[in-house]
Amino acid sequence: MTCCDDPKEHLLSIDEALQILIQQAQCKSATEMVSLDSALGRVVAQNIYSNIDVPPNANSAMDGYAMRWQDYQSGLNIPISQRIAAGSTGHHLVAGTLARIFTGAEIPMGADTVVKQEDTIVTDKGVEITSAPTQGEHIRPAGQDIKKGGLLISQGSLLTPRHIGVLASVGCAKVPVFEKLKVCLVNTGDELQMPGEQAQAGKIYNSNHFSIKGYLQTLQCQVTSVEALEDTQKAVYEALKEASNKADLIITTGGVSVGEEDYVKDVVAQLGQLKLWRLAIKPGKPLAFGDVQGTHFIGLPGNPVAALVTFLLLARPFIKGLQGTPYKAAQEFPVMANFASKVNNKRQVYLQSNLHFADGQVLATPLAKQSSGALSTTIEASGLLVIPPNTLVKKGDKLQFIAYNELFDS
Repeated sequence: MTCCDDPKEHLLSIDEALQILIQQAQCKSATEMVSLDSALGRVVAQNIYSNIDVPPNANSAMDGYAMRWQDYQSGLNIPISQRIAAGSTGHHLVAGTLARIFTGAEIPMGADTVVKQEDTIVTDKGVEITSAPTQGEHIRPAGQDIKKGGLLISQGSLLTPRHIGVLASVGCAKVPVFEKLKVCLVNTGDELQMPGEQAQAGKIYNSNHFSIKGYLQTLQCQVTSVEALEDTQKAVYEALKEASNKADLIITTGGVSVGEEDYVKDVVAQLGQLKLWRLAIKPGKPLAFGDVQGTHFIGLPGNPVAALVTFLLLARPFIKGLQGTPYKAAQEFPVMANFASKVNNKRQVYLQSNLHFADGQVLATPLAKQSSGALSTTIEASGLLVIPPNTLVKKGDKLQFIAYNELFDS
C-alpha cells in the first residue's frame, strides 16, 4: 500500500506538494519561430541577443541646437547652418555655426553638445545662447539603451508587451519560442450541464470547464476538452486513455475524492500511477497528481473554488515549468487580521479576502461566504489570506496575503 492508497494517511503540505510538482515539471517541448505579432504570452526558447545598438547613432534628447561646445561665448549670436529633423541626417557641422535639431534626430559630425531651445533667443543675426552649456549635454549616445551583442531576453522568459516592444526596437521580427503545451481538460460529473441548456432538476451548470479552460488559455495552452463526462468507470477509463495519446497534460475536475462515484483516482492508478493525493489545505484537499500512460495528470477537486485555488497555487506553476519557465513562488506580503477565528484548522486555509488601509496598516477581512462551492467570491475578493495549520487567529495577528493579480504575474 502506498501513501496514495489510504485515505487516513498523512496529508501532504502544500510546500511538499509543490516540491514534487516542480521536480516533475521538465520542459521537453519542441521549438518554433513565431512572428512578433503572435509572440505575446509565449515562452522564449533560447537567449536573444541584440544585433544592433539602440539608438544606432547619437541623437538629440531635446528640441534645440547642436553645436561645438568650444564655440559658445556669452552674448554671441551664432548662425544656423542646417536643420535636422528626426528621421533625417545632417552633414558635418561647420565650426562657428549651429544645427537646428529636433528630439530624436541624429547628432551631426563635429557637434558635441545640444542646447535646448528654452535656453536660446533667436535674432536676425542668429541664435544667442542664454545659459552656458555643459559639454555633451542633451545627447543620447549610440547604444545608450541597448548595446550590440547584449543579452535582451533570457530563455524561459514569458513574453509580455514590454518584451515585445524591446524586441521591436532592435528590429527583431521573429522569436524562437517553445511550442504550445497541449492540455486535455476533462470535467467529470453526471450533474453537469452546459450553459445555454435548459436547467434540469438535479443538474448544475459546468463552471469549472470555463474557468479552468480560461486560465489555460491565458497561459497560452492548446486546449482540448471533454465538457461533461458521465460518472462511470468505463467512461472515465476511455476518456483518460484517449487523452493520454494526444496531450502533454491531462487535467480533470472532480472524481478524485473518496465517494462511490469518484472514479478518476482509481483509473489513473490503473493506467499509470499516482504520485500524490490529498493535501493538508482548505479548500482543495483531494488534489491528485501522477501520470496516465506516461502523460502528466493533475486531478483538481470538483468544487469550483477548490478547483480554482488548487489550479492557481499548484497546477499553474507546474504548467509553467512544462512550458520552460523557471519556478518563481507567488509573492506573499504581510497583512493584519481584521477578525478573529473560532476554529483551529489542522490544514492550511486560504480565505477569500479583501484589504483596506487604516492607521497605516493593511487590514485583511475575509468574505462572509467561504464555501468551496461559492464561486462568486472569487470576483468579490482581491486575493487569498493564508492561515497556517493549527493557528487560532486573533484580531491584529500578522498573516500572509496572496493577491489574485500576483498569481498571474509570478
